[in-house]
Amino acid sequence: MRLKNEYKTSNEVSVSNEDIKGVVKKKYGQIALNVVMEGSSSCCGTLPGKGKKDPITSNLYEADEVVELPSEAVSASLGCGNPTALAQLNPGETVLDLGSGGGIDVLLSAKRVGPTGKVYGLDMTDEMLELARENQQKAGIENAEFLKAEIENIPLPDNFVDVIISNCVINLSVDKDRVLAEAFRVLKPGGRLAVSDVVVRGEMPHELRRSVELWVGCVAGALGENEYQSKLEKTGFVEISLEPTRIFRIDDAREFLTNTGIDVDTIAPQVDGKFMSDFIRARKPAKRS
Repeated sequence: MRLKNEYKTSNEVSVSNEDIKGVVKKKYGQIALNVVMEGSSSCCGTLPGKGKKDPITSNLYEADEVVELPSEAVSASLGCGNPTALAQLNPGETVLDLGSGGGIDVLLSAKRVGPTGKVYGLDMTDEMLELARENQQKAGIENAEFLKAEIENIPLPDNFVDVIISNCVINLSVDKDRVLAEAFRVLKPGGRLAVSDVVVRGEMPHELRRSVELWVGCVAGALGENEYQSKLEKTGFVEISLEPTRIFRIDDAREFLTNTGIDVDTIAPQVDGKFMSDFIRARKPAKRS
């Protein structure tokens, strides 16, 4: 029998839920502190040398999108896509960002839904929440609120939000079924899920699944595309689509595998083109008349 706090991936490699959660909180808390002190961040481990860019998190936002945001919000961006640019957000809507980090997607969404709308950011890390609230104050945005909670337990009522966004966070959870069930619960009938996440095509080497560091780095917890779609369907979502927005090649793999204790020369060629950022859309069915 498997313990409740142990997650077994599709490749049958067990990873402790508490180990992952603890490492994620510690790593992202340190990232928030680094942003405040040094103005830089990386979600996928320490990169080899100055000037190196994280292949997953770099170049996601256009300059005109972030020109009015605090530099700390931009530096703390740890996503793998730009869900606010791809999602349909309308004035007056209520939006929830799962794993809001330094707040960049919350602040961008708040501008799009306007003063009659509201955006909630959800994060479990105290340091990130403090940074996000400081960024909100600097940006002068009033229609946003940051909440402390885990994405597996959303502290909002049923049928409450119009749109859920998330940026490279669902893959960090070891209980993705619970995350999707909670997202479904808090969405209004007809509400939309519009998230960016890392997914994988084909088999992932066991060495990657075993790496706690690579869970933090958006890779080891990634679902296969078909598995992601299946979980969404099982939860009750409809109109599901997964659209690749960035495919990671062998040079990218070499960068995000560096300093993880993995044989880069052996593993990098095995994952060439297998990992990608996808924009994932789905809808909660509307109530029947």
